[in-house]
Amino acid sequence: MTRTTAKNKHVVQEATKHWKYVAPLLTYPKNNSEYDLLVNHLDQLLDVVGDNEKHPYIGLVDAISNLITSYDEKHFQLPNAKAVDALKYLMQLRQLKQSDLHEIGSQGVVSEILNGKRKLNLRQITILAKIFNVNPGTFID
Repeated sequence: MTRTTAKNKHVVQEATKHWKYVAPLLTYPKNNSEYDLLVNHLDQLLDVVGDNEKHPYIGLVDAISNLITSYDEKHFQLPNAKAVDALKYLMQLRQLKQSDLHEIGSQGVVSEILNGKRKLNLRQITILAKIFNVNPGTFID
């Protein structure tokens, strides 16, 4: 057995020992309750990881994000919505308030965007796409 094969076998053995703990984080949600739980797990994980893209758990963040995005795309598609409508819908879906989107601007700026008095700029679109794990085109009219 080569050294690489032995190492891979060890990785699989370790993963199977802990699978009952990890499986809920890496299993595609079967319903909205499991989806909500997965989103909650991701939020907890993001509290730990923060903005550190080199954090040891970033792979887990990516895997969970992909599961959530896949579920979103299958179950929560927006029919040709305007950018502001998509933003309102996603905020409602995640139960977010204007103050929760401080990364895109003050509460006043967010309010103006939601009321159609201000358009989203490229920086804001990029941030929102990351927050909601959607294609940036979602926020472009």
